Amino acid sequence: MIVRKTPAEIEQMAAAGRIQARTLNLLRAKARPGVATGDLDEAAERFIRSQGAEPAFKGFRGFPGSICASPNSMVVHGIPGPYELKRGDILSLDVGVIHGGWVADAAITVPIGSVGPVASRLMATTRASLDAAVEQCRPGNRLGDVSHAVQARVEADGFSIIRALVGHGVGRDMHEDPQIPNYGEPGTGVRLEEGMVLAIEPMTTAGTHPIRMGGDNWAVYSQDGSLAAHFEHTVAITAEGPRILTPWHLEEARRAPAVEAGAA
Repeated sequence: MIVRKTPAEIEQMAAAGRIQARTLNLLRAKARPGVATGDLDEAAERFIRSQGAEPAFKGFRGFPGSICASPNSMVVHGIPGPYELKRGDILSLDVGVIHGGWVADAAITVPIGSVGPVASRLMATTRASLDAAVEQCRPGNRLGDVSHAVQARVEADGFSIIRALVGHGVGRDMHEDPQIPNYGEPGTGVRLEEGMVLAIEPMTTAGTHPIRMGGDNWAVYSQDGSLAAHFEHTVAITAEGPRILTPWHLEEARRAPAVEAGAA
């Protein structure tokens, strides 16, 4: 069952999304060579709680971290820990925030120092595929239009869509209906209606699409060891078109947060 949100509820989700976006951009600024992913996790949790919110991932089905930090060939669900970032790595950062009982979920992939041309192209393509998918989030369109927009952009650049992982609806629960594949046929699937809120999240590899599970039963890797990227927004379907509720892409959200509780 797809739960449609009222305009007032979407505003509450947008408040969670602003905290989420500032958290991602805090992590973007801190992710540099020599920094451990566990340090990023601690910084994220401090900041989220300083804003009167909670990290949505911590404790979710037993997940131990406040963020997912997934380097290089790790696609998603990386448990933060002692891994120290190295120049040339790429790092996918996925953060969920609960504020006022509402969830905002988004992700970015960032370069650690200078990265190679394949990594740069993979990140740029994955980000562009997210933008293309968001543009399809309009009343009257079909879910397949969103999925196809991702697939078309990624495959046109010679990269692969991970087919075993999907986006999802989001609201009071982190995972709601519908599931959102990153591939599909335009003009098919559920019709989009005002009030739907979707977590759209292209997940790609520079190689082939099969994946494998890591030994911790959380981390997911590209099966062929190729680089992976992940970008995500929480998006509301409105009469005026798509509304991005997690604006990590805006200049305002890129600024260092006014309050970072390490001190609190």
